[in-house]
Amino acid sequence: MNKQPKTIWSGRLFNFMVFGLMFTGMAQMPIFKRYYLADVPGFGWTADFYLNHILHYILATILLFIIFYRLGKFLRQPGREIELITPIGWVKIFIWAGLIFTGILRVLKNQPNIFFSPQVVVFLDWGHLGFAIILGLAALLGKILGQGYLRD
Repeated sequence: MNKQPKTIWSGRLFNFMVFGLMFTGMAQMPIFKRYYLADVPGFGWTADFYLNHILHYILATILLFIIFYRLGKFLRQPGREIELITPIGWVKIFIWAGLIFTGILRVLKNQPNIFFSPQVVVFLDWGHLGFAIILGLAALLGKILGQGYLRD
């Protein structure tokens, strides 16, 4: 089939970025200080909101580069067929789209000259968190079913 070969390092880099985003995203909530993870030697940085905020932006930028690089490679591939995408692959693609969309809106929300109403901010915050949780569940389901984004 036309499944793209990928190196073991690109998969590990992608997984590392996703884990890093999950970790720094949770660290922006005060749960690591509240549950004493920040008191463990070497983990004091987890209680620093601004450090985790900047790390989250950096990791998100790298992950967006990886996602759009892979998308570009898929779209340029001769003989690519949309039918190669599995049902769980479609679910994960739509969840990624929602996660990226809400993430971009959250970045815009943090700009000093852009204002969103408090209701929209809460909707974006919960939507972003919800997409992240649903993506984790979809990834787990894909692992259980043995299905990736593309058919073999």
